[in-house]
Amino acid sequence: QVQLVESGGGLVQAGGSLRLSCAVSGRTSSSYIMAWFRQAPGKEREFVAAITYSGSATNSADSVKGRFTMSRDNAKSTVYLQMNSLKPEDTAVYYCAAGTYWGSIKSRYEYWGQGTQVTVSS
Repeated sequence: QVQLVESGGGLVQAGGSLRLSCAVSGRTSSSYIMAWFRQAPGKEREFVAAITYSGSATNSADSVKGRFTMSRDNAKSTVYLQMNSLKPEDTAVYYCAAGTYWGSIKSRYEYWGQGTQVTVSS
């Protein structure tokens, strides 16, 4: 079993930055492709970014390209989401996910964290 614990959320003004972390335990983090999703109130959970096993490649949603960067440190069993130039529409609960699937379909990811709230004020 894999456990994922997100941290780093909070309240920030528009234009500001936050870095989210996701700690992986239970199995070696390098065994999984990792991803971030987000869910705003009243909306579907949507893909934000994903990173390959080694961290050599990433993919991100068009809405966050150029602003968000995903990375991982397998030695620390942690993945990160650096969020810059935040906008009010980035407000959501952000979830970390793990699996062996490379893509943006949420149902294909096997493990999920509990989420961390990010609120961007205008």
